[in-house]
Amino acid sequence: MHNKEELRNRVKNLLKKMDKGLHAALSVKIAEAFFQTNVWKNAKTVGLTISKGGEVDTNPLIAQGWLEGKRIAAPKCDPETKTMEFREFISYDQLENVYLDLKEPIVEETMAVSPEEIDLLIVPGICFDRYGYRIGYGGGYYDRYLKKYSNTAAALAFSLQIVEKVPAEQHDLPVGFIVTENEIMECGT
Repeated sequence: MHNKEELRNRVKNLLKKMDKGLHAALSVKIAEAFFQTNVWKNAKTVGLTISKGGEVDTNPLIAQGWLEGKRIAAPKCDPETKTMEFREFISYDQLENVYLDLKEPIVEETMAVSPEEIDLLIVPGICFDRYGYRIGYGGGYYDRYLKKYSNTAAALAFSLQIVEKVPAEQHDLPVGFIVTENEIMECGT
């Protein structure tokens, strides 16, 4: 078994090495598979991060969500309290670059969305196991948010991000399912 830091670094390096064309093609394939799921079809409000770097591209989900009339919300993080709230945005113009070049909603131009209003939360991560446990980026924002979130939590990942076992701690909460370019995994312990 690897420790979290070893796994995080190993999968981060694999993501960095991925060909840009392959990354784009697989992101589209994952999004298209996700659009066929009932959780996507039934969701009225979707919470997701604006992807960057090696992550599965979430821009197709944002575009499709708007096309289908869904509310799309992105997290606004507070680095001082290590908490986040989701805010609905209807245009990329309502986003700003913040620390680590992340795109987040501009508070004055967006509306807060409570955890209860989000039907589907797409949780980012560097790697995942088949039980739905994940290794994130180390800030703990989603771990804290998931404690007060009770609707469907899902993840989008390339198959290379699926590992045998993530060393989960007692406070870690798994996602319910993961969509890769090869399969849709229903996670369970």
